[in-house]
Amino acid sequence: MPHGMEKGGRNIMIRDIHWLGHDTFKIVGEKVIYTDPFKIKQKDTADIILITHDHFDHCSPEDVKAIQGPKTVIVAPPDCKNKLSGTVKTVKPGDKITVQGIPVEAVPSYNTNKQFHPKENDWVGYIFTVKGQRIYLAGDTDYIPEMKNFNVDIALLPVSGTYVMTAGEAVKAALDIKPKIAVPMHYDTIVGTKDDAKTFAEGLKGKIEVVILKKE
Repeated sequence: MPHGMEKGGRNIMIRDIHWLGHDTFKIVGEKVIYTDPFKIKQKDTADIILITHDHFDHCSPEDVKAIQGPKTVIVAPPDCKNKLSGTVKTVKPGDKITVQGIPVEAVPSYNTNKQFHPKENDWVGYIFTVKGQRIYLAGDTDYIPEMKNFNVDIALLPVSGTYVMTAGEAVKAALDIKPKIAVPMHYDTIVGTKDDAKTFAEGLKGKIEVVILKKE
């Protein structure tokens, strides 16, 4: 059992987090939350959609529409808004909002040693609270100093390298963030392999619990 989590808490939360590939998660708690919907395979209705930045594999209007209902609220950086329809709330790093009763914080997400996701674009990751657990969706980011200040229970971290941090850098990020559970993402779709997830898990063995979710 992860340190600091109540008995059964891990099972409840991991059972409620569904990895659909890449950076796309469906999280079922008080509300149905989707992150960066991409290559959605079946129609569904999200209460909240969190979009980290405007690249095609994160802000995909076609995939958003597949899970968008009349009451769906989309949270995204301003440069995504013109691609989307419906209720869109725009955020920049540092913003804190409440969406349908769910606390959502936008946090920095950027590259430090490559130029795919410049800091000046004000793209974001999210920390949001589901069933009392703070979940961090990193977005497309490198290992950045702001991570030391994040207080989260579950961290969803990219591990593929190329556009984001490598598995080794993600290990350093997790050690800074100190979540109770770390979940690798951003692999086995466009870039990265299952070996990246395994390398990440191995690097944190005995330090932080890593759960490698099966792609649904």
